[in-house]
Amino acid sequence: MAGLNDGTSTAQRREISSATADTLRLAMLPGIGPRTLSLLLECFGDPASVLAAPDHQLASVHGVGPKVIQSIRSADDLVDVRSIVNWCARERVDIVCDDHESYPRLLADLPDAPPILFVHGDAVAEDEIAVAIVGTRHATTYGLKQAEHLAYSLARAGVTVISGMARGIDAAAHEGAMAGGGRTIAVLGSGHGEIYPSEHEGLSKAIAAHGAVISEYPPYAKPRAGMFPQRNRIIAGLSLATLVIEAPDRSGALITARIAMEQNREVLAVPGPVTSRASRGCNQLIRDGAKLVQTVDDILEELGPMRAPVQTTDGSEIRNVAELQLNELERKVLDAIESESTPIDRVIETCELPAQRVIAIISVLEMRRLIRRLSGQYVSRI
Repeated sequence: MAGLNDGTSTAQRREISSATADTLRLAMLPGIGPRTLSLLLECFGDPASVLAAPDHQLASVHGVGPKVIQSIRSADDLVDVRSIVNWCARERVDIVCDDHESYPRLLADLPDAPPILFVHGDAVAEDEIAVAIVGTRHATTYGLKQAEHLAYSLARAGVTVISGMARGIDAAAHEGAMAGGGRTIAVLGSGHGEIYPSEHEGLSKAIAAHGAVISEYPPYAKPRAGMFPQRNRIIAGLSLATLVIEAPDRSGALITARIAMEQNREVLAVPGPVTSRASRGCNQLIRDGAKLVQTVDDILEELGPMRAPVQTTDGSEIRNVAELQLNELERKVLDAIESESTPIDRVIETCELPAQRVIAIISVLEMRRLIRRLSGQYVSRI
């Protein structure tokens, strides 16, 4: 980590808790991957206990051998916590631990969720309403147009677009979301100080201004081949669904789709010509049960209820992604319907709309599976 400490002033230094320091010290250790780290934390409870555990207890954890034990014993020498903290303070990168309220709830479902994230930009509650768009770096014109158009449409609908900031499909998805005036999140396969590919430095800054750039790696971690499959689990973990646009047989995008399936998240794919190598993986996903996507409505219809309600910046509460497609009057009627049995007469009275108009809107809400009729005169939210 030498080179991070380059004269940061006292004013730029950021104080952190001892628990955060221990989390940094353990999570940044070389030679300990996400699976091993998850097993260590599961066994010992917290980073401080892992760092203090005797050798024989560490050796009892699957995947922990002499090299890992030696790395843990040398943690203070191998990880310069102060330099990392100073760098992040100077570059306005937040350090977010998995016990912090701003840590993404969806990501916490992963069995090997990173215990710490480095975040440039702002993550907000609405980012739980998110779709990952991933695909090949060697995209065709067709693939790039589809990625940009669908990301634009999702952004206009209020859905956050997540991708990996790689060349090709990823970059087109980020750019489409920003063009749509929406939010987008990039997940790096490197540290924030080693943006890859280097020509996406400007794109990284633009994404941070329209959402966030996230990494689990220390600031000057250089990209290596094994980091990108690890990065893909975070892309899938942050998203309600993963949309694949152009992916050959062997593709990191297919790894992201597999992880999404394992987490019971939706997997969708844009079809391509049967003669196109770039679309072979997408066509196989569709053959194996992935949702075929032609328009943004195909995506929104597949997302369905949220695991927990999400508070938006305008004060409303989203329980189902289908609510994003409601107009003002439909939203007004939905807000008047409770989770318990609600008389339709009370809905009409609350909304101060003509009875026939409210009844028509109730039918629309029922078709979109946002409410259910309990009898001829009673409804409730789903």
